[in-house]
Amino acid sequence: MSAQPYRHHPLHRLLPWLAALLLLALLSGCAAALVGGATVGAAAVADRRSLGNQIDDATIERAMRQRIARHEAELPQARVKPVSHNGILLLIGEARDAAQRDRIADLAAELPGVRRVVTELAVEERASMWRRSRDTLLTTRAKAALVDLGIPGFDATKVNVTAVRGEVYLMGLVHRREAAAAVAAIGELRGVRRIVKVFEYLD
Repeated sequence: MSAQPYRHHPLHRLLPWLAALLLLALLSGCAAALVGGATVGAAAVADRRSLGNQIDDATIERAMRQRIARHEAELPQARVKPVSHNGILLLIGEARDAAQRDRIADLAAELPGVRRVVTELAVEERASMWRRSRDTLLTTRAKAALVDLGIPGFDATKVNVTAVRGEVYLMGLVHRREAAAAVAAIGELRGVRRIVKVFEYLD
C-alpha cells in the first residue's frame, strides 16, 4: 500500500502537536490533561512560552514536589505549592519558621532549570481545608475575571493565577498594559487580600 494518501490525511499534520501535548500531560502528572485534551491543547498553543519551556516548567514543579517529599522529616508542618513559569519558581504555602522557609528556598534553588526562586511562604500554621477550598474558588473567580479585558491579542491563558490565603499570585509573559488590566480586574473581587505580581514584561 502506498504511503502517499497517509501524508495527505488531515491527521498527519496534527501528529507532532498531539505527541508534544501527550508528553506535556505525562510530565505534569495530570490525568485530567488527558481527559480534557482539547482544553489543554488550546492553552498550550496560546501560551507565550515555547512548548519546550512549558514542559520544563512542569518538570520543575514535579521535581520540587518530589524534593519536598524526600525531605519531609526535616520539614514538619510545611505546605509548599511550587509554581514554575519560564524558569521562575514561585513557592507559596506555609512554613513553620524562618529557618524552614529558607531551607525550602535553598532546595528550590538547587533544581536544574530554575532561573530564579521567588519565596512567598508564610511563617504560620498550615492553612485549613476550609481556607484551601476558599482559595480554590478564588483562583477560579480570578481566572474568570481575566476572560475579557478588552485588549487585542490577550486572553486569560497568558496569565498563571494561584490564590493562597486570599493572596493572588500572577505570573506570565505579559505587556505592562495587560498586567495593569489584570491587576485591576482581580482587585475588584471580594476576598482578595493582596495581589503579588511575578510577571516578566515584554515591553
